[in-house]
Amino acid sequence: MDLRMTAFDSPLFSVLQHLHDACDDSDKSVSGPYRTYARDAKAMAATAADVKESPNSYAFVVDMPGLKSGDIKVQVEDNNVLVISGERKREEEKEGAKYVRMERRVGKFMRKFALPENANTDKISAVCQDGVLTVTVEKLPPPEPKKPKTIEVKIA
Repeated sequence: MDLRMTAFDSPLFSVLQHLHDACDDSDKSVSGPYRTYARDAKAMAATAADVKESPNSYAFVVDMPGLKSGDIKVQVEDNNVLVISGERKREEEKEGAKYVRMERRVGKFMRKFALPENANTDKISAVCQDGVLTVTVEKLPPPEPKKPKTIEVKIA
């Protein structure tokens, strides 16, 4: 997929496109870590998400049409990074049928989000309904304001 043709015309996406082109799976001369990095960068660039903040939580909304819950993985890494990943597999071709055009994206996808300090990583829920994944991260209650400490003044 040529990212330049999808209104992503920035230096970052040019680098990602170059990495993708250099890391074609048919080219086995490219080292494994480099290929993995390019694949992950491509997967992250191609997965759009909305992030909403409400008074009590954060909501991460990602379109996942046609995916089952077993195809989607939601994790928290390093105690403050939310990772949404998975894979959309190509449908098996039936006898006598072939694709004339194939535009729907297949393959791995991934997004990483740095969670704010007030995110409660113990209270995360994920719901996929009508092809839309919503991951809700509750906020921690605000800390109690510190009351000033009164110190008794003694007369000497």
